[in-house]
Order: sequence, then structure tokens, then C-alpha cells
Amino acid sequence: MELSGVGIWSLHLRFGDPAEAADAAAELDDLGFAALWFPDAGGPAFDTAGRLLAATRRTVIATGVLNLWMHSPEETAARTASLTAEHGDRFLLGIGVSHADVVDAGEPGRYQRPLAAMGGFLDTLDAARPSVPSTGRVLAALGPKMLALAANRARGIHPYLVTPEHTRRAREVLGAGPLVLPEQTVILCGMREEARSIGADWLRRYLTHPNYANNLLRLGFSAEDLASVSDRLFDAVVAWGDEEAIMRRVNEHRAAGADHVALQVLTEDARVLPREQWRRIAAAV
Repeated sequence: MELSGVGIWSLHLRFGDPAEAADAAAELDDLGFAALWFPDAGGPAFDTAGRLLAATRRTVIATGVLNLWMHSPEETAARTASLTAEHGDRFLLGIGVSHADVVDAGEPGRYQRPLAAMGGFLDTLDAARPSVPSTGRVLAALGPKMLALAANRARGIHPYLVTPEHTRRAREVLGAGPLVLPEQTVILCGMREEARSIGADWLRRYLTHPNYANNLLRLGFSAEDLASVSDRLFDAVVAWGDEEAIMRRVNEHRAAGADHVALQVLTEDARVLPREQWRRIAAAV
């Protein structure tokens, strides 16, 4: 499976009303987006993938990403095979180790040795019959060790909450072959104050997770940048402005080595599907 162009990353496709999500997916398919990505918090993630695949004709449906602590690799292999058999080569399995506070909330102490856990999960996917081949999976890799694992054992990476500089560094580690498929958060608005009113608290919540905080520190941001959600940090992580500004950020990722960029649109009302914004982005793309 090859991926290029621009996709959509959306919480609504996974956790919103299923009928509305399917209708939105059909429109996104018609608008020409290359892939639709949805997150996971356990539960019927593969049912969601099946509904989105059934609602679309061309676009790739991808987990962004499946939490490996909340699904057995045996189930994952079986459901992936079933989706592929029914819908063809349009399901992409993104896998991640999530965060200690999320995983340990229901079972304290469960989150241990995440790199080893990922390796073991991939071992079982390889051994399953049918297996999930390395060409059918990508990893949510941020740091150098997970990037190195992805280079050897996956089709590429789907990193979240990253910048074009991370894309550049990831491409250097992975080399020319694997796919680099970053998520990029965007806000269509006119003023910085509006962008920050929509996105600053959203970003602040993510910065409580060490995985994301440490990755941004590696990229050269300071502890003060993270504590204050500085304009420098906010502008690097969140692309805001008009369609031209959004596409400028997409092109920065591409110039840094990305094959495909998945756009997550934030709006003032997080409960509502941002269908108008998706249409505006599609026209710009």
C-alpha cells in the first residue's frame, strides 16, 4: 500500500454518531482525501473500520493508532485479515504504545517496557495465520528507538503531535523506503487569539503525556515553552490561518520527507464534525 497526498484524522469518525460518521466518510471519499485516520481507546475499533470501509470506495481507512495494550495481537490479526478480505487493500493498521497514565488507569503497573511490548505484538502479528505483513502496518514512532524498530518491522510511521522538523529527523532515521505519515493539527481562522482560544488548552492536555513532552524537548523546545504553551511551540505544532497557511505547513512536511499528511481540524465546538472546514481544505488541496 502506498499513500500520498492529504488525509483526515478525526476523533468524530471513531467516537461520534456512527451513521453521521459514515456519511461524513462517504463525503470525504468523494472529496478526494487519500486516507481517513481515527484514534483508539479500546473497544470496537475494528467495527468502526468496517463501517468506514463500507461507506467509502477509494480512500484508505487507517487506525491512528490502535492501542496495543487494549487489543490482543491475535484479535488484531484476525480482524485485519477479515477487513482486507471484504474490502480489499484499503485498511492500514497503525499501532502505538499509548501513554502510561492512560494504560495504567484501569490496571496500575501494566505499562512496562513499551518498546519490548511493541516488538512482542509485532512478533505475534508475524506468526498469525494469516499474518499482518510489515507492509500492512505502521507504528506511532516518536523517539529514536521506536523509529529504528519501525524501519525494520513496519511499512513506516504515523507520528502524532509533531512538527516538520520531526518529519525531517524521522526521514533521516528511516531512509528512503518507509512511509512517513505525520498527523498535523490545523485551525482555520484569521487571528492568533482565535487560534489559541481553540487550541491552547487542547495542546496543554497533550503536553501532560511524557511521550509528547519529551519528543518536543528533543526537538529543541524548552521546559518553559511547554509549561506556558508559548507562541513558538503553539505555532510549530498547530498550523493556523487560511487555506494557504494550512497548505504551506503540509508542503513543509513534504519537503522534510513526508509521503502523506493527515490533517486534524480543530474548531470552537469540538462536538461538531468540521465538515465545512474539510470542504475548504479539499478545495485547497
